[in-house]
Amino acid sequence: MALRTLKFKAGIVKDITEFSSAKNGPFYVDSNLVRFMNGYPEKIGGWEKEIYYGLDASGALDTSAAVKVQGTPKQIVPWRGIDGTDRIAIGTDSHLYILKNSTIFDITPLRKTTSNLTNPLATTDGSTTITCTDNSHGALDGDYVVIESAAAVGGVAANTLNRKSGYEISGVTTNTFTITVPSAATSTVGAGGGTTIDFKYLIGNAANLGIQSATPALGWGAGTWGLGTWGTPRDPDSLPFALEASQWTLNLWGEDLIANVRNGSIYYWDTSGGESSRAVAVSSISGASDVPTATRTTTISFPDRHFIAAGTTPLNGDPQDPMLVRFSDQEDFTNFTPTATNTAGDQRLEIGTKIISMTPTKDETFIQTDEAAYGMSFVGPPFTFSFRLLGVNCGASALHGSAAVDGDVYWIGKNNFFNYNGSVTELSCPVEQFVFDRIQKDYIDKTYAGHNKKFNEVTWFYVSNDNPLGANNPEPDSYVTFNYAEGAWTIGTLDRNVWSDTAGFRKVPFAFDSSGELYNHETGTSDDGAAMSAFIETSDLEITPEGDNLFMVDKVIPDATMTATTNLYVDLKTRKYPLDTETTKGPFTITSTTGKVSTRARGRQMAVKLYSTGTEDDWQLGDFRINARLDGMR
Repeated sequence: MALRTLKFKAGIVKDITEFSSAKNGPFYVDSNLVRFMNGYPEKIGGWEKEIYYGLDASGALDTSAAVKVQGTPKQIVPWRGIDGTDRIAIGTDSHLYILKNSTIFDITPLRKTTSNLTNPLATTDGSTTITCTDNSHGALDGDYVVIESAAAVGGVAANTLNRKSGYEISGVTTNTFTITVPSAATSTVGAGGGTTIDFKYLIGNAANLGIQSATPALGWGAGTWGLGTWGTPRDPDSLPFALEASQWTLNLWGEDLIANVRNGSIYYWDTSGGESSRAVAVSSISGASDVPTATRTTTISFPDRHFIAAGTTPLNGDPQDPMLVRFSDQEDFTNFTPTATNTAGDQRLEIGTKIISMTPTKDETFIQTDEAAYGMSFVGPPFTFSFRLLGVNCGASALHGSAAVDGDVYWIGKNNFFNYNGSVTELSCPVEQFVFDRIQKDYIDKTYAGHNKKFNEVTWFYVSNDNPLGANNPEPDSYVTFNYAEGAWTIGTLDRNVWSDTAGFRKVPFAFDSSGELYNHETGTSDDGAAMSAFIETSDLEITPEGDNLFMVDKVIPDATMTATTNLYVDLKTRKYPLDTETTKGPFTITSTTGKVSTRARGRQMAVKLYSTGTEDDWQLGDFRINARLDGMR
């Protein structure tokens, strides 16, 4: 029998059987850490960890040990200031940071400062728990406090007590709370620490910060009256709503930062104040007028520069309206009071129950509710903006689940993927059922969309049912990628919470994982020095078109571009019938000098898996060929 070329269409297909995938394509059926370029699969670039440092108690740079942000990263935005300094703002579920020159600065707004406390710290010999006394402090479990000007107490050093990263609060009573320090006290002290101690309380639970995961609302009144029997706990899966996890929306106003906690306040950080300053509530800025007190998400319109708050409190201060859009006066993000001489105003959207996300594009602001999509366009006086309904049954499911690409928007819905390029269309996705069957719906709001322009890719990082944490505060562990230039989809596993494409001073995409590690992607060929397990697997291709006979495949002729350090492995998976158990032959090793691989794989249909497991592998596949000979009917 003559050599046969194994040629497959670009992209992964999971939503039909592997046998049907071969008949209708043929297609590839599984992948990990692989992309398509010019119609052919290749291993994606590696990533390297970037080290960054914190400050010591005196405020000086401490390079003795690398640090990580506290909390799970939820949003990032990079920019270069007028002074040429590069910064990244990072919002976690508990903090707000600035990363500058490999140094992390905590700029989380303060809820309250109590100054000049006298001996408020109590220690117990051998314990790492310190009791702090501050009458009517107002803190909640899970909030954070930064202690300043404390002297050593009970053998716990002053530098430990006064660390810039602060401490998480627990054991709350009306007038006391506890913190846990890294080293145990060596003596018991009932009251100590000095007479001029300051407690600085960061905004926390009361400001909708500190909630890592959405919790189903199961209390009194949850669900329909009479649902189930009296005293029976409600099933979370039967309820249509859940409390929402803490999230940030970060916007740049020139070289300054405007940050909004979802369902909380809007804050402003002035770059000129330096990284030693903290963000402050916009409502506290001199001249601020009618600034919303609770807002779901924010953005800035282009090119007219209105600050837009969505899902917000109305002008009269009544309870938050999740479908209300308010916009400030032009070029003044602090003034939301409409007058005859300014352009501030509002508009309530109708379709949906809440606004999920807003994405600025080159022509309009794209607004997504949980059911519909709207376009918000600047038209000037007297209405300032026009609002038009773009589509229904296309709602968004995640605050950061949308990506803007050259005026287009790609987003993840409740059960579909969508694109807006002047009109709303549902993307044809051959892995859609696979992804939405795997995704943990309670945590779909954690899905994060990232853009990689160099490779024409939009990637959604999501929480899967295979998450190692199960349903216990899981963070994204899997991804699905759409190559919008080639129309190809790929899938895999990778734990990334947030992502940013190249950004001027950042020459490669970068991302944080849930632990706060920062990685530079498309860098090298390894997982920060560890092996990358990349693979691509084909559908079950019949060796002859009719599938009548069994064949023996005795030769594989590779076609691949790879480095001299690459080892590419091949498994041949054969079956007699589509539902038979596979028989695997291999692995067979392919290097840059391999001319052919001798095999003995017998079957009526065959799938091929190609993979690498090293730290220096770099490859792109072409059209492999096989040699098969008739092996009879039995």
